[in-house]
Amino acid sequence: MRAPSKDPVIQWYPGHMAKAMRRLAQDVKLADVTLEVVDARVPHSGRNPALVDAVGHKPRLVVLEREDLADPRATAAWIEAFAAAGETAVAVNGKTQGTRGRLQTALKPFVSARGTLRTIVVGIPNAGKSTIINALARKNVARVEDRAGVTRTPQWFRALDGVEVMDTAGILVPKIDTPEAQWMLALTGALPRERFDPEDVVSRFCTWVVDKPGGAGVPTLEAFATERGFVRRGNILDTHNAARSFIKEFNDGGFGRMTLEWPAA
Repeated sequence: MRAPSKDPVIQWYPGHMAKAMRRLAQDVKLADVTLEVVDARVPHSGRNPALVDAVGHKPRLVVLEREDLADPRATAAWIEAFAAAGETAVAVNGKTQGTRGRLQTALKPFVSARGTLRTIVVGIPNAGKSTIINALARKNVARVEDRAGVTRTPQWFRALDGVEVMDTAGILVPKIDTPEAQWMLALTGALPRERFDPEDVVSRFCTWVVDKPGGAGVPTLEAFATERGFVRRGNILDTHNAARSFIKEFNDGGFGRMTLEWPAA
């Protein structure tokens, strides 16, 4: 496996995100509650502080989506850490039937007799916002794809009885501060595939995972390419396409449940 490059820079903040950020300040005024959807595997790097600032003092529920892919011990630790910081968090797998019930229970404290509860859903790209909305609505009303940047404009949907939900565009921070956060966000699908070198991202992940729980079950890129038959003419490994397949395998849970960030770190 080739060594990670010394100074990789992975960034993505297209014009539509800047526009969406400006609009969010107005849209959030229409909502009673905010659902901040965060990938449970990156509960720190997977948040955009600007979104939290835009919400202000409005009630907010942190939804740790894709709990089925995250280490359950880490998820429990994160929920405790959020609680210690005065934030309410709930872990879900938006594709399962139980998600609607969990979210309904979590939203109960915010429901009043005065009428419709309007909820705005925010988060970085590909955090699972549309999946959560579809779970609440019990049907596919929001477009879901396994790539970043699908939702561009806000939309209102009717979900639970007496609850309306607004989907918003995923917004990253203008600058991802650390190389670790960059490869983690690339690996978990927050950035478009064309914005990073998949071999570099896989290399950094494989270096990181060596001494982590479950790391023994993660193959090197070369071993993965060999096993899956990514070989070109002349018996040369096609590590580029293998790296893309490796990333998909990770996001499908093929290497087991894994959280890339723990509260103590």
